[in-house]
Amino acid sequence: MELIRGRQRYRLVRRYPAEFGGGKDVLGEVGTVTELEELLRRRTPLDLADLREAA
Repeated sequence: MELIRGRQRYRLVRRYPAEFGGGKDVLGEVGTVTELEELLRRRTPLDLADLREAA
């Protein structure tokens, strides 16, 4: 979760390892957990439970 343009937003980012040039690709930004769940469902094979396990 980041403060973006003065508001709290969830940003889904794909980070690339240094051996592939590093950097990141923003897959989407949302304002609520419900929207984050939908974004995860559309763009990744993960769900919110996977994020909790990784934390």
